[in-house]
Amino acid sequence: VQLQASGGGLVQAGDSLRLSCVASARTLSYYVMGWLRQAPGKEREFVASILWSGHNTAYANDVKGRFTISKDKAKNTVVLQMNNLKPEDTAVYYCAAKMRGDSTWAKWGQGTQVTVSS
Repeated sequence: VQLQASGGGLVQAGDSLRLSCVASARTLSYYVMGWLRQAPGKEREFVASILWSGHNTAYANDVKGRFTISKDKAKNTVVLQMNNLKPEDTAVYYCAAKMRGDSTWAKWGQGTQVTVSS
């Protein structure tokens, strides 16, 4: 699986951004797709995930109600819609994939910078 992320930028608090991740793979049927982020000086952390074959989604507590992860199977794309952004959302966001049942994210896209000013 190869992942290509895009959509980061500089916004103000309260604004929205939409991140996209295009996946190149023969099949994604057995994968969980997700977004993780890493802020300066902090460890990489989970943001959201979605089961490619199914409807299950998961979110980190601090983004619930503000971020929405979705998929477009026709375009092999996973989207992270981020609303009501806060300065603490500032980070490099990574698209990632792992096999269902695995705990480790095995495939990574390049990061995209999201900067939220107050």
